[in-house]
Amino acid sequence: MRRNDLPASLGYLFTIDEARDAGVPRSRLRASDLTIPHRGLRLCDSPADEHDDWSEYERRREALVERARVYAKVMPDNQVFSHATAAAVWQLSLPNALLDPDRDLDVGVRAPARHPRRTGIIGHQLQSHLVTVVEHRGLRVTDPSSTWASMGSVLTSDYELIGLGDSIVRERIFRDDRDPIATLDQLIAIVGAGRWAGVRRLRSAVGRVRTRSASAGETRSRCVIVDAGLPEPSLNVVVRDGYGNLVAVVDLAYEDLKIAVEYEGDQHRTDPEQWAKDIARHEQLAAMGWIVIRVTRAQLYGAPHTVIARVRAALARRGR
Repeated sequence: MRRNDLPASLGYLFTIDEARDAGVPRSRLRASDLTIPHRGLRLCDSPADEHDDWSEYERRREALVERARVYAKVMPDNQVFSHATAAAVWQLSLPNALLDPDRDLDVGVRAPARHPRRTGIIGHQLQSHLVTVVEHRGLRVTDPSSTWASMGSVLTSDYELIGLGDSIVRERIFRDDRDPIATLDQLIAIVGAGRWAGVRRLRSAVGRVRTRSASAGETRSRCVIVDAGLPEPSLNVVVRDGYGNLVAVVDLAYEDLKIAVEYEGDQHRTDPEQWAKDIARHEQLAAMGWIVIRVTRAQLYGAPHTVIARVRAALARRGR
């Protein structure tokens, strides 16, 4: 075989043993076009990205999952992906900092085995009675409930911990939504099952997890409003006109007062078609007597007091 040729059967990721069995000489495995992601592995060009419709966030999260797939080729049978890596495999809502390509993979073993020590790996010792291991997307991972509980020691923001719980128990609201991957009762049960790291934060957070929050922005909006001492709004409320036609599914609402709080994520701002639909929907709500409070990411994360003031003013206008 020519120097640059590799047997097609090897694919883009293979072990040294697989290469030798395929007749690849040792010198070829030291070539500069191959990288060594982990001891005993070789990596050539990754498969082409076929998901042009992915957001930048989804690309970062799936890049983490792809790194897990690479390590899975040499991962011992007693190891499992846990913590943030497991959360990424479950396609849960994670802060961008945990999707940094330089962050190591979270890998755990059941006690009393010692946690893994390997370059590129954050090792964890897992308590057997607290953790359930399953296979998902072809990878060994902790189940959704124990993945969430493990994140009590990783996430520094209570709002992020609540948002992660929301994304796990989220019921189907829109046509393309998946079914919830755990129930709120399961999250409550796992918190009570033992002494997790960060258990006090978990106990506080689980009481604030809701099943109808459709995004991390909606979760933070709700928490900011409630922590300011204002009434908790309902989530993803269906609004119909007098003829029963669907007008909107409002992110957060005081339905009896006709007050809507809409979180405008970046996709609303950057997609002209979505922006036009948003304007039309909000105009129709206003014509029906609704007060619509539109909240941007910059306001919510940078100046939440302005959001609180607008909600408080709207409640006052309605005599509350």
